[in-house]
Amino acid sequence: MFEQTFKNIDDVLWKEAGCTTELDYTEQTSWLLFLKYLDDLEQERALEAELAGKPYEFIIDEAHRWSAWAAPKKANGTLDHDNALIGDDLIDYVNRKLFPYLQSFKQRATSPDTIEYKIGEIFSEIKNRFQSGYSLRDALEYIDELRFRSQQEKHELSHLYEAKIKNMGNAGRNGGEYYTPRPLIRAMIHVVKPKIGDRIYDGACGSAGFLCESYDYLRRGKLTTKQLETLQTDTFTGKEKKSLAYVIAIMNMILHGIDAPNIIHTNTLTENLSDIQDKNRFDIILANPPFGGKERKEVQQNFPIKTGETAFLFLQHFIKMLKMGGRAAVVIKNTFLSNSDNASRALRQELLSSCNLHTILDCPSGTFIGAGVKTVVLFFEKGKPFDSVPFDFAQGTGMPLFSQGKRLNKGMATRKIWYYQLDPGRNMGKTNSLNDEDLCKFVELQATFAETEKSWLVDIADVDRETFDLSVKNPNKAEESALREPQEILDEIAALDAESAEILAGIGGML
Repeated sequence: MFEQTFKNIDDVLWKEAGCTTELDYTEQTSWLLFLKYLDDLEQERALEAELAGKPYEFIIDEAHRWSAWAAPKKANGTLDHDNALIGDDLIDYVNRKLFPYLQSFKQRATSPDTIEYKIGEIFSEIKNRFQSGYSLRDALEYIDELRFRSQQEKHELSHLYEAKIKNMGNAGRNGGEYYTPRPLIRAMIHVVKPKIGDRIYDGACGSAGFLCESYDYLRRGKLTTKQLETLQTDTFTGKEKKSLAYVIAIMNMILHGIDAPNIIHTNTLTENLSDIQDKNRFDIILANPPFGGKERKEVQQNFPIKTGETAFLFLQHFIKMLKMGGRAAVVIKNTFLSNSDNASRALRQELLSSCNLHTILDCPSGTFIGAGVKTVVLFFEKGKPFDSVPFDFAQGTGMPLFSQGKRLNKGMATRKIWYYQLDPGRNMGKTNSLNDEDLCKFVELQATFAETEKSWLVDIADVDRETFDLSVKNPNKAEESALREPQEILDEIAALDAESAEILAGIGGML
C-alpha cells in the first residue's frame, strides 16, 4: 500500500543537496514520519475523547501541528496550496520556529518516559538537512499520504522502515552497528524464550531491532488488556549512545506499536558496575554490542576487568545487569573465545563462573554485511558460582581460579557448552543474506542440545585451565589433508603441461 510512497520520498531525498547518504535518507525520513505519526495519534485521541464527552489537551500547539504547516487542507480534504509554506519560507519556518519549539519539550516534560520528553530529545539530536523548500514540500506531501490509524497500516510501515534501516546498514563499513540480521535476532529470541512479565534490555540497542522483534514475538496470540499494558509500559528498555541510532530506534519501536518507547540516550559504559542494584537488573538481555571500538581510560575504570575493547566492556555490563536466573543472548567477535591476553582470559572465567554458558552459535563469515569480522552468539543464564574467587588483574589482588590447581568445574556455573556451527551452504552477502530457514535446524537442535555433525558438547572440565580457550573446534569435522610441498605442486603442473602438449600434438597430426 505504501511502498511506492517510500520510493517517491527516496527519489526526493536523492535529488536534495543536503542529503548524500543512506544515513541521511533514513534520518530525514524519520523526523518527518515521527511528526506525521504524532499528528495521527493526537487526532485519534481527540476523537476518542470527543466520543466519550471528555476534553482533550493536544501535546502540540495548534500553530505547529502537522495540519497547520505541513499539510493544510481545504474543506474537501485536498491540500490547500494557498496556505502551504514552500521554498525559503518553509525552510525558514522549520529551522527557526518548528525545531526550537519541539526541542523545548525536553525541559518541560515531567519525566524521561513521556512522549513529550521523547519529542524534545529527538529534535535536540537531529537537524533538518533539507536545503530546498521545494524538495521538502514534495517530501511532506508524500509523507502526508501515509496513515498510522490501523494495526495493518502500522505493520506495513514498520516493514518498509526496517527495509530502510537494512539499506542504511548495508551502505557503510560499519553496517552491523545499525542492522543485525533479523533472522538471527528471531533465532536468538526463540532460544531465550521471553514471556509476558519479563523485563527485556539492550544496552547497545542501535535501531532497536532486538526490542522490536521481541515485541512482535510477545504480541502473538490473544492478550489481555493488562498484558498489553505491560508490553507498552514495563517490558522494554534500550540505551543508545549515537544520536541518529537513538532517533531511529524510537521511530522503529513506535512503528512496531510501542507508543512511548523507553529508549535512553546515553553512553551505557559510563555507568559504574558497582552502582547497579537488583532493582536495576533485567530478566532478558538481547544485544549486539559494537565491535572494535575503544573506550577511554576513565570509562574502563567502571569495570573490574580493564580492557579498551568496547564489546568486552559491554559483556561485563550485561553479566552484571542480568537478574539471577535471567537469560541472555549476546553477539560478539569470535576472537573473544581464544584471545590470550589477561583481560580476555579473566572475562571468560567471569562468564563461566557467574553464568551458565550453555550454547555458542558459530556464525558464518558475511553474516554482518560490511562488518568484516566473524562472530559468535553467546547464550547464557545467570547462575550461582560455587566458589569463584574475584581477581583484579590491574591491582593484582586475589587469585584467578586457573592458578589454584582446582578442577575447572569447581567454582563454575557452567557445566557443559553446546556448540553449533551454522553453515547455510552458500557464500553470504547482500544478495545471499541470512534467512529464517538457515536457522531452523539450530533452534530445533538447541532445545535438546543434540549432537550432530555440526553440533557437539564440551565438558567444562575439559577446557584448558591455563588459557580458558573456548574456540570453536568441531570434533566431528574430518581432518583436512596436509598442504603439499610447493615443489610437488610445480612438478605436477609441469607433468600436466607435458601431457597437454602431447595430446595437442597428436590432434595436430590428425589434422
